Amino acid sequence: MSLDLTETTEKRERARTDAEAESPPASVTASQTESATATVDTGSADHSGTTPAQTPLRTQADGGVIAQLRLEHEALLLRPTLRRALDTPVELEYRTQTPQDRTVVFLTVYGTEFEPFDRALAVDPTVTDPVLVDRYSDRRVYRVTLTDRALALAPMTTPVDGHILDITSSRDGWLVQLRFPDRDALVEFNDTCRARGVSVAVEHLRVSDDEDDGVVALTEKQQELLLVAYQEGYFDVPRGISQDELADRLDVSKSAVSQRLRRAIGELCGATIA
Repeated sequence: MSLDLTETTEKRERARTDAEAESPPASVTASQTESATATVDTGSADHSGTTPAQTPLRTQADGGVIAQLRLEHEALLLRPTLRRALDTPVELEYRTQTPQDRTVVFLTVYGTEFEPFDRALAVDPTVTDPVLVDRYSDRRVYRVTLTDRALALAPMTTPVDGHILDITSSRDGWLVQLRFPDRDALVEFNDTCRARGVSVAVEHLRVSDDEDDGVVALTEKQQELLLVAYQEGYFDVPRGISQDELADRLDVSKSAVSQRLRRAIGELCGATIA
């Protein structure tokens, strides 16, 4: 009889074990359910379109300082070329980066005789791979790649929140118009330039107020040209003076007169009718 009870007990234990295997205890099921629910909830949060933390917009458009600076250093972009090809106005257009992390700059050169500029460009240590992109009757567009020997302007302006508004060549360097958020930024930029041996001369400086329309002041040479052109009847019909005569009067090249007139008139139009 005892044997029968033992067999029965063993059968019942086996049956209970099988039942537990097919249907886990409530405590285990609840734990697993909570875990599954947590997993689903987490996944839902990841894909619910929740916006990550964003950086609020800051502005330096109100106020600030607009400075016209003359910069000089032998290692500045194209400085050796400008020294060799005198009276060849050059205007930097824009820059970009290549996949190889090289800086490419597009520039417009004004004039009708480009051989001196091309010869100087070919041996300029601040650039490599010069390419003639386009040509017109009074100007040409080139593309150049900066070398490691070039002293670039952007790395000196970016840390102080400087905004390059215009860059044109001159006999003794680059004429640059920049906007700074305040005078301290201008002073810091000046200190950075001098630390790198770059000569800085301030030609024009004005403080921008809250109602400033953002129009950049004309350069002194642009103002001088417009004044002489107006007084001598360049804008009259018929004209009282030609561009060649203006060039002789101001002791500059005809291409320089053409460039300055174009930019000065463009600035005035932007300030009055744009």
